[in-house]
Amino acid sequence: MIPLLDWHGVLTGQPLQWIISGFLTTLWVTVAGILLATVLAVLFLALRLAGGRIGNGLVAVWVSLFRNTPLLVQLLFWYFAAWNLLPLAFRDFINADHRWSILPGDVWWLTPEFICSAWGLGVFTSAFLIEEIESGLRAVTSGQREAALAQGFSTWRLFRLILLPQGLANAWQPIIGQYLNLMKLSSLASGIGFAELTYQVRQIESYNAHALEAFAVGTVLYLLTGIIAGAILVRLGPKHARVAAKRRNA
Repeated sequence: MIPLLDWHGVLTGQPLQWIISGFLTTLWVTVAGILLATVLAVLFLALRLAGGRIGNGLVAVWVSLFRNTPLLVQLLFWYFAAWNLLPLAFRDFINADHRWSILPGDVWWLTPEFICSAWGLGVFTSAFLIEEIESGLRAVTSGQREAALAQGFSTWRLFRLILLPQGLANAWQPIIGQYLNLMKLSSLASGIGFAELTYQVRQIESYNAHALEAFAVGTVLYLLTGIIAGAILVRLGPKHARVAAKRRNA
C-alpha cells in the first residue's frame, strides 16, 4: 500500500525555511568550490608546464593524493585537524560575528564550516580538473606550440594565449561534469556540520518525521540545479565547445 504524502509538513513553516536556507547554502558553497578548483587547476597546470621535473613531481603528488582519498575523509581532516593547526588569533577572527560576511539568502561564508567545505571541495575537484584540462591541452597540435615558440612566446604566454583557451574548449564537457559533481558532493559536507541542503533535509526528518517528503524535495532540487547549471555552463563555455555540444545533440 502506497503511503500518503503530507507535503504540508515540508513545504510550510520552519521546514520550508530550512530547505530554502540549505539550498542557497549549497549554491554558494558550490560557486566558491568551483572558483577555487579552477584557480588551483590552472596554477598547477602552469607549474607542470614550466616546472620541469620538480614541478611535474609536485603536481603528480597533488593529483594522486586528493584523487585517491575519499572526500569525506578530506573534509573531516580539514575541519577537525588542519583547522586546529591555524593560529588562534585567525580562528578567533573567523569565529567572530561579521555582518559583512553574509551572502544573499542569509548565508554566512566566514565560518569554519563554510571555509573548510569550500576548500575541501575545491581541492578535491582541482585534482580531477588538472587531468581533464591536461587532456584538452594534449589535443592542441604540436605545430601551434612550435609556431608560438618560434615567434618568441614565453612559456607562460604560450600557456595563457595558445594552450589554455583551446585546452578548455577541448575539455569543456568533462569540466562541466566535474563542476556538477562538485555540487552533488557538497552533500558530504553535512558530515562536518555544514548546514547545506542534505543537512537541512535530515533536520526535517528529525523535526517531524516527514523523511520521504523531505528527501523527495531535496532530490528534485539537486536534479533541477544540475540541469539548469549544466545548461548555463554550456552556454558560458568557449565557442568551439558550444559548437561541438550542438553537433552531439543534433
